[in-house]
Amino acid sequence: MKITTAALVTLLAAGIGYAQNMREEIVAQERAGLEALKIGDIGAFGDSMAEDAVFVDSSGPAGKAQVVKNVAGFRLRSFTMTDVRFVALSADTGLIVYMLEESGTTHGKEFSARVHVASVWSKHSGKWLCEFSQETTAKAAAK
Repeated sequence: MKITTAALVTLLAAGIGYAQNMREEIVAQERAGLEALKIGDIGAFGDSMAEDAVFVDSSGPAGKAQVVKNVAGFRLRSFTMTDVRFVALSADTGLIVYMLEESGTTHGKEFSARVHVASVWSKHSGKWLCEFSQETTAKAAAK
């Protein structure tokens, strides 16, 4: 089978368009989860996670039930996602990495943080679910 240059360009463009669309959908889902934490909708936040999801932070790994329990006392006041990067891992799975600047309250105490976040999202029965997320505290900016 001979593939023409035009056919190859068309296939590559379709793949790039698909990856861009996947990136936008996953970033929107990640942002929706943060918005749910901002308004205190823990149910919506939990619904965005796969049942076997693993989240990792400075406390170590936690499953969905533990994460949902932990965020019950957590409320974002503001957040900003910057330097978003994306890698398509398969036709229905993607990885995003970004810098998150956030502030709010956690269990009655004020906080602000800068963290690097990496999240893996997969489409299950037409719905994007977070499979894995890891937060790493960012170094203080050099002065």
